[in-house]
Amino acid sequence: MQPATRYAKSGDIRIAYQVFGEGPVNVVIAPPFVSSIEAYWDEPNAARWLLRLGSYARVVMLDKRGTGMSDAVTELPDLDERIDDIRAAMDAAGMERAAMVGMSEGGPVAALFAATYPQRCRALILYGAFAQFSSWIPTEAAFADFLDYIDKAWGTGGSMPVFAPSRANDPAYRRWWGRFERLGASPAAATALMRMNSKIDIRGILPTIRVPTLVIHRTGDATIDVEPRPAISNSRATTTYRLSATTLRRSPMPSRSS
Repeated sequence: MQPATRYAKSGDIRIAYQVFGEGPVNVVIAPPFVSSIEAYWDEPNAARWLLRLGSYARVVMLDKRGTGMSDAVTELPDLDERIDDIRAAMDAAGMERAAMVGMSEGGPVAALFAATYPQRCRALILYGAFAQFSSWIPTEAAFADFLDYIDKAWGTGGSMPVFAPSRANDPAYRRWWGRFERLGASPAAATALMRMNSKIDIRGILPTIRVPTLVIHRTGDATIDVEPRPAISNSRATTTYRLSATTLRRSPMPSRSS
Protein backbone atom coordinates (compact mmCIF):
# COMPACT_ATOMS: atom_id res chain seq x y z
CA MET A 1 0.00 0.00 0.00
CA GLN A 2 1.27 3.48 -0.86
CA PRO A 3 2.47 5.52 2.14
CA ALA A 4 0.74 8.76 3.04
CA THR A 5 2.11 11.95 1.55
CA ARG A 6 2.91 14.61 4.13
CA TYR A 7 4.27 18.16 4.03
CA ALA A 8 7.34 19.66 5.67
CA LYS A 9 8.14 23.39 5.83
CA SER A 10 11.36 24.61 4.25
CA GLY A 11 11.13 28.31 5.02
CA ASP A 12 7.75 29.30 3.61
CA ILE A 13 7.69 26.43 1.11
CA ARG A 14 5.85 23.15 1.71
CA ILE A 15 7.79 20.08 0.66
CA ALA A 16 5.88 16.87 -0.11
CA TYR A 17 7.50 13.78 1.36
CA GLN A 18 6.75 10.18 2.27
CA VAL A 19 8.12 7.91 4.98
CA PHE A 20 7.96 4.13 4.67
CA GLY A 21 9.75 1.02 5.92
CA GLU A 22 10.67 -0.07 9.42
CA GLY A 23 14.25 -1.25 9.11
CA PRO A 24 17.10 -0.27 11.43
CA VAL A 25 18.84 1.92 8.81
CA ASN A 26 17.63 5.39 7.80
CA VAL A 27 17.77 6.19 4.07
CA VAL A 28 16.92 9.41 2.23
CA ILE A 29 16.42 9.41 -1.54
CA ALA A 30 17.50 12.77 -2.97
CA PRO A 31 15.05 13.77 -5.72
CA PRO A 32 16.27 13.60 -9.33
CA PHE A 33 15.53 16.10 -12.14
CA VAL A 34 11.75 15.92 -11.67
CA SER A 35 9.77 13.58 -9.45
CA SER A 36 6.30 12.66 -8.28
CA ILE A 37 6.50 10.58 -5.14
CA GLU A 38 2.97 9.23 -5.51
CA ALA A 39 3.44 8.28 -9.17
CA TYR A 40 6.44 6.07 -8.34
CA TRP A 41 4.06 3.61 -6.73
CA ASP A 42 2.01 3.25 -9.92
CA GLU A 43 4.88 1.56 -11.74
CA PRO A 44 5.22 -2.09 -10.61
CA ASN A 45 9.02 -2.32 -10.88
CA ALA A 46 9.57 0.97 -9.07
CA ALA A 47 7.08 0.00 -6.36
CA ARG A 48 8.76 -3.39 -5.92
CA TRP A 49 12.17 -1.72 -5.57
CA LEU A 50 10.86 0.74 -2.98
CA LEU A 51 9.17 -2.02 -0.98
CA ARG A 52 12.39 -4.03 -1.01
CA LEU A 53 14.31 -0.98 0.23
CA GLY A 54 11.71 -0.47 2.95
CA SER A 55 12.09 -4.06 4.10
CA TYR A 56 15.44 -3.23 5.70
CA ALA A 57 15.39 0.57 6.03
CA ARG A 58 13.22 3.48 7.11
CA VAL A 59 13.05 5.57 3.96
CA VAL A 60 12.25 9.23 3.25
CA MET A 61 11.68 10.44 -0.29
CA LEU A 62 10.50 13.86 -1.39
CA ASP A 63 9.64 16.16 -4.26
CA LYS A 64 11.87 19.22 -4.25
CA ARG A 65 10.19 22.62 -4.40
CA GLY A 66 8.67 23.43 -7.76
CA THR A 67 8.21 19.77 -8.71
CA GLY A 68 5.73 16.99 -8.04
CA MET A 69 3.40 17.64 -5.11
CA SER A 70 5.56 20.27 -3.44
CA ASP A 71 4.70 23.96 -3.62
CA ALA A 72 5.13 25.72 -6.94
CA VAL A 73 7.71 28.49 -6.82
CA THR A 74 8.44 31.55 -8.96
CA GLU A 75 12.15 30.67 -9.09
CA LEU A 76 13.40 27.09 -9.28
CA PRO A 77 15.76 25.95 -6.50
CA ASP A 78 19.52 26.01 -6.62
CA LEU A 79 21.51 23.23 -4.95
CA ASP A 80 21.59 24.95 -1.56
CA GLU A 81 17.80 25.22 -1.52
CA ARG A 82 17.48 21.59 -2.62
CA ILE A 83 19.54 20.33 0.29
CA ASP A 84 17.45 22.48 2.63
CA ASP A 85 14.36 20.71 1.28
CA ILE A 86 15.99 17.41 2.27
CA ARG A 87 16.84 18.75 5.72
CA ALA A 88 13.25 19.89 6.21
CA ALA A 89 11.85 16.48 5.24
CA MET A 90 14.28 14.72 7.58
CA ASP A 91 13.34 17.03 10.45
CA ALA A 92 9.63 16.47 9.86
CA ALA A 93 10.17 12.70 9.78
CA GLY A 94 12.21 12.79 13.00
CA MET A 95 15.25 11.44 11.15
CA GLU A 96 18.43 12.84 12.62
CA ARG A 97 20.92 10.89 10.51
CA ALA A 98 20.63 8.84 7.33
CA ALA A 99 22.40 7.33 4.36
CA MET A 100 21.90 9.58 1.33
CA VAL A 101 21.02 8.00 -2.00
CA GLY A 102 21.38 10.14 -5.12
CA MET A 103 20.57 9.03 -8.67
CA SER A 104 21.38 11.22 -11.68
CA GLU A 105 20.82 14.88 -10.68
CA GLY A 106 20.09 13.66 -7.16
CA GLY A 107 23.77 12.65 -7.00
CA PRO A 108 25.30 16.15 -6.74
CA VAL A 109 22.48 17.14 -4.37
CA ALA A 110 23.18 14.18 -2.07
CA ALA A 111 26.93 14.84 -2.27
CA LEU A 112 26.49 18.50 -1.34
CA PHE A 113 24.27 17.47 1.58
CA ALA A 114 27.00 15.07 2.79
CA ALA A 115 29.61 17.83 2.58
CA THR A 116 27.39 20.43 4.27
CA TYR A 117 25.82 18.27 6.99
CA PRO A 118 28.32 15.48 7.71
CA GLN A 119 26.80 15.00 11.16
CA ARG A 120 23.48 14.07 9.52
CA CYS A 121 24.86 11.81 6.78
CA ARG A 122 26.10 8.36 7.77
CA ALA A 123 26.93 7.30 4.19
CA LEU A 124 26.59 8.41 0.58
CA ILE A 125 25.42 6.22 -2.31
CA LEU A 126 25.60 7.61 -5.86
CA TYR A 127 24.10 5.80 -8.85
CA GLY A 128 24.45 7.03 -12.43
CA ALA A 129 25.41 10.42 -11.00
CA PHE A 130 27.63 13.26 -12.14
CA ALA A 131 29.71 16.02 -10.58
CA GLN A 132 29.52 18.36 -13.57
CA PHE A 133 26.49 18.90 -15.82
CA SER A 134 28.53 18.40 -18.99
CA SER A 135 28.94 14.74 -18.03
CA TRP A 136 25.19 14.41 -18.66
CA ILE A 137 24.64 16.78 -21.59
CA PRO A 138 28.06 17.53 -23.06
CA THR A 139 27.32 20.03 -25.84
CA GLU A 140 25.21 23.14 -26.37
CA ALA A 141 23.52 21.41 -29.31
CA ALA A 142 22.45 18.46 -27.14
CA PHE A 143 21.18 20.86 -24.48
CA ALA A 144 19.16 22.77 -27.08
CA ASP A 145 17.70 19.50 -28.35
CA PHE A 146 16.54 18.55 -24.88
CA LEU A 147 14.96 21.97 -24.30
CA ASP A 148 13.22 21.55 -27.65
CA TYR A 149 11.82 18.20 -26.50
CA ILE A 150 10.46 19.83 -23.36
CA ASP A 151 8.91 22.65 -25.38
CA LYS A 152 7.25 20.46 -27.99
CA ALA A 153 6.71 17.01 -26.50
CA TRP A 154 7.00 17.09 -22.69
CA GLY A 155 4.57 14.63 -21.16
CA THR A 156 4.48 12.24 -24.12
CA GLY A 157 7.11 9.88 -22.73
CA GLY A 158 9.21 10.54 -25.82
CA SER A 159 12.42 10.74 -23.78
CA MET A 160 12.01 7.19 -22.50
CA PRO A 161 14.19 5.46 -25.16
CA VAL A 162 17.10 7.66 -24.05
CA PHE A 163 16.66 7.18 -20.32
CA ALA A 164 15.17 3.68 -20.18
CA PRO A 165 16.30 1.99 -23.40
CA SER A 166 15.54 -1.52 -22.14
CA ARG A 167 11.85 -0.51 -21.98
CA ALA A 168 11.75 1.25 -25.35
CA ASN A 169 9.25 -1.24 -26.80
CA ASP A 170 6.95 -1.26 -23.77
CA PRO A 171 3.92 0.96 -24.54
CA ALA A 172 2.50 0.69 -21.00
CA TYR A 173 5.78 1.88 -19.52
CA ARG A 174 5.94 4.76 -22.01
CA ARG A 175 2.43 5.87 -20.98
CA TRP A 176 3.48 5.80 -17.34
CA TRP A 177 6.69 7.68 -18.19
CA GLY A 178 4.75 10.42 -19.94
CA ARG A 179 2.36 10.74 -17.00
CA PHE A 180 5.35 10.91 -14.66
CA GLU A 181 6.76 13.80 -16.69
CA ARG A 182 3.43 15.65 -16.50
CA LEU A 183 3.05 15.08 -12.76
CA GLY A 184 6.70 15.86 -12.09
CA ALA A 185 6.82 19.36 -13.56
CA SER A 186 5.16 21.66 -16.06
CA PRO A 187 7.08 22.33 -19.28
CA ALA A 188 8.06 25.78 -18.02
CA ALA A 189 9.30 24.35 -14.71
CA ALA A 190 11.22 21.57 -16.47
CA THR A 191 12.90 24.12 -18.74
CA ALA A 192 13.84 26.36 -15.79
CA LEU A 193 15.22 23.34 -13.91
CA MET A 194 17.37 22.33 -16.86
CA ARG A 195 18.77 25.85 -17.16
CA MET A 196 19.55 25.79 -13.44
CA ASN A 197 21.04 22.29 -13.72
CA SER A 198 23.33 23.39 -16.55
CA LYS A 199 25.31 25.30 -13.90
CA ILE A 200 25.94 22.25 -11.69
CA ASP A 201 29.63 21.69 -10.95
CA ILE A 202 30.43 20.28 -7.52
CA ARG A 203 33.95 19.02 -8.28
CA GLY A 204 35.40 21.52 -5.82
CA ILE A 205 33.41 20.17 -2.86
CA LEU A 206 34.09 16.47 -3.47
CA PRO A 207 37.40 16.39 -1.53
CA THR A 208 35.55 17.70 1.54
CA ILE A 209 33.22 14.67 1.75
CA ARG A 210 34.32 12.45 4.61
CA VAL A 211 31.49 9.95 4.91
CA PRO A 212 31.78 6.42 3.50
CA THR A 213 30.82 6.66 -0.17
CA LEU A 214 29.72 4.07 -2.71
CA VAL A 215 29.68 5.06 -6.38
CA ILE A 216 27.76 2.75 -8.72
CA HIS A 217 27.61 3.12 -12.49
CA ARG A 218 26.55 0.72 -15.20
CA THR A 219 28.80 -0.03 -18.13
CA GLY A 220 27.11 0.98 -21.34
CA ASP A 221 25.00 3.65 -19.64
CA ALA A 222 23.01 5.18 -22.48
CA THR A 223 22.87 8.67 -20.96
CA ILE A 224 25.93 9.36 -18.81
CA ASP A 225 29.15 7.76 -19.99
CA VAL A 226 31.18 5.90 -17.39
CA GLU A 227 34.43 7.69 -18.23
CA PRO A 228 33.87 10.83 -16.11
CA ARG A 229 33.09 8.80 -13.00
CA PRO A 230 36.56 9.04 -11.36
CA ALA A 231 35.86 12.76 -10.84
CA ILE A 232 32.84 12.03 -8.68
CA SER A 233 34.85 9.40 -6.77
CA ASN A 234 37.30 12.09 -5.64
CA SER A 235 36.38 12.28 -1.96
CA ARG A 236 38.60 11.74 1.03
CA ALA A 237 36.26 9.12 2.40
CA THR A 238 36.68 5.46 1.65
CA THR A 239 35.00 5.01 -1.71
CA THR A 240 34.01 1.83 -3.50
CA TYR A 241 33.60 2.14 -7.22
CA ARG A 242 31.73 -0.73 -8.86
CA LEU A 243 30.89 -1.35 -12.51
CA SER A 244 28.12 -3.75 -13.47
CA ALA A 245 28.66 -6.03 -16.44
CA THR A 246 25.02 -5.49 -17.36
CA THR A 247 24.49 -2.78 -19.98
CA LEU A 248 21.65 -0.39 -20.71
CA ARG A 249 19.20 -1.63 -18.10
CA ARG A 250 18.75 1.05 -15.41
CA SER A 251 17.22 1.38 -11.98
CA PRO A 252 13.41 1.12 -11.98
CA MET A 253 13.30 4.60 -10.47
CA PRO A 254 13.11 7.34 -13.11
CA SER A 255 16.33 9.21 -12.71
CA ARG A 256 16.51 11.99 -15.25
CA SER A 257 13.95 13.50 -17.61
CA SER A 258 11.34 11.09 -16.42
